[in-house]
Amino acid sequence: MSAEVFARPQAPVAAHVLDNPALASLTGPHAHFAERRGRVLRYPLDVSPWLALPDDPDADDWADLAALAGPGAEVPLSGYVGEVPDGWEVTFRAEGVQFVDDGLAAAPDPEAVRLGPRDVPEMLDLVRRTRPGPFLARTVELGTYIGIRREGALVAMAGERLRPPGWTEVSAVCTDPAHRGEGLAGRLIRAVAHGVRERGETPFLHASARNTNALRLYESLGFRPRRRTEFLGARAPERPSAGRTPVPVR
Repeated sequence: MSAEVFARPQAPVAAHVLDNPALASLTGPHAHFAERRGRVLRYPLDVSPWLALPDDPDADDWADLAALAGPGAEVPLSGYVGEVPDGWEVTFRAEGVQFVDDGLAAAPDPEAVRLGPRDVPEMLDLVRRTRPGPFLARTVELGTYIGIRREGALVAMAGERLRPPGWTEVSAVCTDPAHRGEGLAGRLIRAVAHGVRERGETPFLHASARNTNALRLYESLGFRPRRRTEFLGARAPERPSAGRTPVPVR
C-alpha cells in the first residue's frame, strides 16, 4: 500500500462523489431517507448515525448541525478534515482507509441468504458481538443484506450502506468468532459486490487504518485504497441556535 494513501487527509482539490459519500447519498439515491436543516442532512436516527455537512461548512451550517443533532449530542462526521468551531468538543478521531473496486472477483454465493426485517434481532446480536460498525434497527432498509447460517444460526453477514450516485458501499461485514478463518467474510463481500455490479454500480468500502487484517483482506479480494480518510466524533454545544425543525428532503 503506497505511502500516499497514509498521508494525513487533505481537503480535495477537485470534488469527487466519494469525498463526501454521505452527502452524495442523501442528495441522491437515499434522498427519501434524508432529514434536513439548511445545508445539513442526516439519516433517521434508527437507520444510521451518519450526518452530512456540505463540502465548505460555514458558521450557519454548524449552527444548523447543532440544532439538528440536539443540545449536547455526539455526532459522527466521517471524512471531515477541518477544525470544529468553538463550543464543539471533539470526542474521538480515528484514521480510516477508503477502498474502491479494482478487479474484485465478484460472484454470487450459493450458501448466502437474503436478510430482512425479520432477521434484524439476530443481525443486531451478531453486530453486538463482532462490532463491525454502526448497525441499527432499520439499517437493513439501506440496501441488500445477506448472511450465512449454520445449523439455523446467523454466523456471518454483509450488506450495502451508503449509495453515492454510481457507487454502493459494502458494509456491516462481520463473522461470529467461532467461524472466523473459514473465508465467510470474503465470500459475502464478493456476493454483495456482485449485486452492486448487476445494477451497473461500483463497490467501495471503508476500514479502520488500524485493522491490518481487514486491510489485507480487502486488497487480496481486489479492492485498492483510494484515499486516507478520518472518522471524527464531535459533541454539539449545549445551547444550539434556534431555527427551523428538521423536514424531509423532497
